[in-house]
Amino acid sequence: MIELVSALKRASRGEVLRDVPLAPRTSVRVGGPAQLWVRPRDPEALVAVLGVLCDAGVPWFALGGGANTVVGDGGVEGAVLKLAPDFAAEQVEEGGDHALLTLGAGAPIARFVSLAREQRGVGVAWAAGIPGTVGGMVTMNAGTATGAAADHLEAVEVATPDGLRWVPAAELRLSYRRCELPQGAVLTRARCRVRRGAEPEVQEDSRSAKADVERRRATQPLSLPNSGSVFVNPRGDFAGRLIEQVGLKGERRGGAQISDKHANFIVNLGDATAADVVELIALARGKVLAATGIELQPEVRLVGTFRPPLPEELSPHHFVPLLRRRSA
Repeated sequence: MIELVSALKRASRGEVLRDVPLAPRTSVRVGGPAQLWVRPRDPEALVAVLGVLCDAGVPWFALGGGANTVVGDGGVEGAVLKLAPDFAAEQVEEGGDHALLTLGAGAPIARFVSLAREQRGVGVAWAAGIPGTVGGMVTMNAGTATGAAADHLEAVEVATPDGLRWVPAAELRLSYRRCELPQGAVLTRARCRVRRGAEPEVQEDSRSAKADVERRRATQPLSLPNSGSVFVNPRGDFAGRLIEQVGLKGERRGGAQISDKHANFIVNLGDATAADVVELIALARGKVLAATGIELQPEVRLVGTFRPPLPEELSPHHFVPLLRRRSA
């Protein structure tokens, strides 16, 4: 392990630590430690890090802002990769009636909104109140009823042990809360097209963004640690409505609670464990399925080692960091 840490420090040109707690680094504040915590300095350093991990046979997981991630109480075996906000430089390309914005995957979503504003961009109000990073915005195709990442995405840059390359958005199979990156790739940068508007449109977009943020504050439990929306909304309905319909709003397990403010959120009341959160996820899925025949699909990613093990019905949604090998 000492040799691996030394190799990762040389490759990353950044921070490499052992046994780093992950609960403070996710929005729901549960979970165990990362065996290795690696913060590559830039995209080229990330390529080198992935090469070291692959050669050593060490699995990895890329952590964004932690807003849609529940880490198991047993932590994450292998390496957790964290991209800093300044991991990759911003770029703005002029396009007349539009601007092309390139941001690093570690940049906050709020920076995407503010950079669009600097370019008189409109149509980005939907992103104003969404937590997390640009990388998470793309990989989850984050959005609301009024817009989503797919509306703007032109291409992404990804890193593999073999190098960096750009992938057109058309190859990512973007759909509702879904994006398919190439196998073994870590997203490093995103290039987004934003339409420029006249001043009245810009002001209206700003008002819409402010109204959306205020709506979120009024309807979502933002004052407590939470994992964001737990389930994807089924077609033509809302997960929160279905969970409330089966009487689970406010239901508690240990220190976790299905929010009494919005039933598609699970909050940490102060001493929750990942096991508490998973128990509520399984309970909500089971009761809604039994009552309505609708099988809710988790929007949160379940990562690492869970104690007790994940219920069988949730195991397909357990993100397992696969071993990435160099191509021949």
